[in-house]
Amino acid sequence: MTAGAAHFYRAVVIGCSAGGLAALSRVLPSLPASFPVPLVIVQHLNPRARSRLPHLLQPKCAIDVREADEKIKPQPGVAYFVPPNYHLLLESDGTFALSVDEPVNFSRPAIDVTFETAAELYGPALIGVVLTGASTDGSRGLARIKALGGYTIVQDPEEAQSEVMPQSAIQAAQPHLVLPLRDIGPMLIRLGEGRRNFQSKMG
Repeated sequence: MTAGAAHFYRAVVIGCSAGGLAALSRVLPSLPASFPVPLVIVQHLNPRARSRLPHLLQPKCAIDVREADEKIKPQPGVAYFVPPNYHLLLESDGTFALSVDEPVNFSRPAIDVTFETAAELYGPALIGVVLTGASTDGSRGLARIKALGGYTIVQDPEEAQSEVMPQSAIQAAQPHLVLPLRDIGPMLIRLGEGRRNFQSKMG
């Protein structure tokens, strides 16, 4: 991948749990309406509650924020939230599929389910991001993204509201970058433009 080669990446997947709304409120508003790839966001939610995340975040964001649905093919410049009490999978034709299979890591939606199916679909054209959270969900999926050539980013555990998820992801995946929230949005913009060069805390 050479610097300046535009739009190498085809999707971003983000996983978060405890403290996720506050973290996303820092990352998503930093992205321009012209952001060249779709984002798929798995936030652990109460399975009995209706998600208000798109409603809460859209006024702060230039990108479009909406809930994912069956058979939708993700579009550039849109952030799709997985609805409560469903797993979201990426199908071989590039569309979303919602599943009510058993919880994974005690969660439905599970970050690992989305990350792993996205990794199989996009391979090296995927960016995976793990933010704050109080479980180990997302660690296995992030490792799979990296194994298939994707780019991996984890929020710095030292500043996370809950450090368990980012610490677990670092141990499992040895991500390319460990960044504070303020740097994650700008880094996604750089990657969307096709530039990978950045100083990593992982070395």
